[in-house]
Amino acid sequence: MNRRFIDWIWHIRGSLPLAPGQSGDDAFGRLDPLFHEPGTSHDRMDDTLTFRKKGQAAQDKMSIFDSGVLQVRKGAAGLVLHYRLSSRALLFCFLAPLLFLGFAQLTIAVGKIEKATAHAAEKKPEKKDASLPQHPIDKFLGAPAPEKPKKDKAGKSGEDDKKPSPKAAYVFAAIFAALYGIGRVLEGKLVRSLFRKRLLGA
Repeated sequence: MNRRFIDWIWHIRGSLPLAPGQSGDDAFGRLDPLFHEPGTSHDRMDDTLTFRKKGQAAQDKMSIFDSGVLQVRKGAAGLVLHYRLSSRALLFCFLAPLLFLGFAQLTIAVGKIEKATAHAAEKKPEKKDASLPQHPIDKFLGAPAPEKPKKDKAGKSGEDDKKPSPKAAYVFAAIFAALYGIGRVLEGKLVRSLFRKRLLGA
């Protein structure tokens, strides 16, 4: 499979037109402070800037991204800044729901196996219960033999409550799916706004 068709999962791409008369050098000069945060290394060659982050601080406005490429290209109406940013956090949030759904299916499968095993055990012919010992005097007087105590139904229902449930796995899968969806949209808008403000000198 071509990686290009799946790398959108953990990459954010976008573009911003530069102001009329703004050069690539000026654009990168305005963006330069973003790449001097602790844990960030960057390298610029002509109209292309690449960066990497390792152990970035939470205060870093681009802390969610681990690496990226920014490039200034000529567009129909002038120069345009194109960016492609990579985030392992987004990849984790995308894969986590799949992992928890796998746990849920495994839990269901285990529950079915346990149910089938218990059902098969119930079908086995039960041995006749040996009668409990009876006192000779009671037997002489014709008293009925003592019955063996029946199984407690409450205990059986308690065992049913202990059966594994996939509910928790589904809840976690939904949480991480929501985190990915929100993060994918929100982080794309935030980084675009951040770059725009820097390019405008705000």
